[in-house]
Amino acid sequence: MPILCRPAVMVPEHVISMERTLELARQLHSDHPRLDLVLWLIENTGVRQRHLVRPIAETLRHPGFEARNAAYEQEARQRVPAVVHVALASAGLDVADVDAIIFVSCTGFLMPSMTAWMINRMGFRNDTRQIPIAQLGCAAGGAAINRAGEFCLAYPTANVLIVACEFCSLCYQPTDDGVGNLLSNGLFGDAVAAAVVRGQGGHGVQLERNGSFLVPDTEEWISYAVRETGFHFQLDKRVPATMPMLAPALRTLASSHGWDASDLDFYIIHAGGPRILDDLRDILGVDPAFFRFSRATLTDYGNIASAVVLDSLRRLFEDDTLEHGARGLIAGFGPGITAETCVGTWSRAVRGGRGGRGGGGGSDR
Repeated sequence: MPILCRPAVMVPEHVISMERTLELARQLHSDHPRLDLVLWLIENTGVRQRHLVRPIAETLRHPGFEARNAAYEQEARQRVPAVVHVALASAGLDVADVDAIIFVSCTGFLMPSMTAWMINRMGFRNDTRQIPIAQLGCAAGGAAINRAGEFCLAYPTANVLIVACEFCSLCYQPTDDGVGNLLSNGLFGDAVAAAVVRGQGGHGVQLERNGSFLVPDTEEWISYAVRETGFHFQLDKRVPATMPMLAPALRTLASSHGWDASDLDFYIIHAGGPRILDDLRDILGVDPAFFRFSRATLTDYGNIASAVVLDSLRRLFEDDTLEHGARGLIAGFGPGITAETCVGTWSRAVRGGRGGRGGGGGSDR
């Protein structure tokens, strides 16, 4: 069975605190008729600080969509290689061992994808499969894990590299003053994360079953309006209350595997905001401590979009208290409204997998 190995996560060097975020909101939107509500919402996100790819003074200026997208490309090329090498080392692999790269991002657009640049500049084989995912937003972290697991089931000797590159600050729009937009200005942060799914060998989460679920008629609730100035994030006020619509899908997935979603050993949940975790805690009836890794990601980094599940999983690895065979759930939520979920067991066993180029993931050689 495929094994999801220890993720690597790197955040940029520029930091903005909650106090500074609230101060800026007061300065920039002093005449906003609902400023008190905005400040209350931001303060109750649970975010302590966020990391940005550019200094805050530069982030607050908008040089235009072309310049913003150029900054995305520059920052991605500068920051992705280091985190990829750490993830590969944690999985006991080298670039030549990778058979597919799944690159997920919703905060910039490149064609060809960053996967092409990685293959050309980082030494990956030129028959490495490229699987970019650009339009699943925060759910893309869970989707990447699921697609990587499926690839390894199809090609049992394969290794798949997942990269999540999210520079949410480059989507800041100074003219958007809707409550949802102002809330997002105090919620989202930047990060690059990577992890490897091995078809054989490795230590981590053995991926056993996955599922996707779309809440009908909610595609307008989380969306982008693409305008001259770039991506304008649109967040409906109903989004924080979506967990009662999504939780049944988690129960169904666990039940189909013979498990009870309320009686597992670990939960890695996309923390879009504190209410998501609070509602899921209440619906499943689990101890709040089970969501400590997801809450820590939200507190330390904010909502880092598709990278959230990988960072929460990194914290689970660092905690290092699970017994072999512990059962758990991974879930990412995003536009659609979409849930990408999987269940699996904690594996401490290191089974013999290939080192070097081996089977090539089904390449025609």
